[in-house]
Amino acid sequence: MKMLVDGGPVLWAIAASSVLALAIVLWKAWRFSMLGVWRRARTEDAMRLWVRGDHSGAEAMAASGQGVVSRVLAIGMSRVNAGAAEATAREETERVARSALSELRVGLRGLEVIVTITPLLGLLGTVLGMIVAFQALESAGGRADPSALAGGIWTALLTTAAGMAVAIPAGIALSWCESTIEAVRARMEDAATQIFTARSSMGETTEQTTYLTAAE
Repeated sequence: MKMLVDGGPVLWAIAASSVLALAIVLWKAWRFSMLGVWRRARTEDAMRLWVRGDHSGAEAMAASGQGVVSRVLAIGMSRVNAGAAEATAREETERVARSALSELRVGLRGLEVIVTITPLLGLLGTVLGMIVAFQALESAGGRADPSALAGGIWTALLTTAAGMAVAIPAGIALSWCESTIEAVRARMEDAATQIFTARSSMGETTEQTTYLTAAE
């Protein structure tokens, strides 16, 4: 509390930012867990069934999954099984995937702002503190106390250290969140590609069979 009082309003703002950053990180971890970001078993099982040709079973498996990737795959598989054109099925799958990724990014803007402004707040506090310290030095003239001046500079530098102490962990947390979302996006793209590649292969096989039957 003494450090907060010595640091002034700027240090209080940095402390509030640290509490907000921690709340966002904990909320994002909970949200990722609720959205099933790390759940892969159903997705992998559904894709194995799809590649084998069991499209109805694959759709049911994907629809029963709690992961965000499974839900996106369920949409794509349902459109393909319903006989929709490939372009339409792809567009719908991409729309749902973009919506899911946008949902995963909720809250990251606030964390980005904290990472950006807390070092600047710390620098602002230091500059203001140094101004006050040198004003006191000027007023004292030749009777300035070096220890008092050193204490004023120490207090001024405190806000810079606090700003970096908040920004560094917040930046690491932001990088973790973004890398997690990027991994989910890559899994969505890979699975969706497998869906439509398997569909195209199935269509080519059907056309070849029809052609051979007609030739016979």
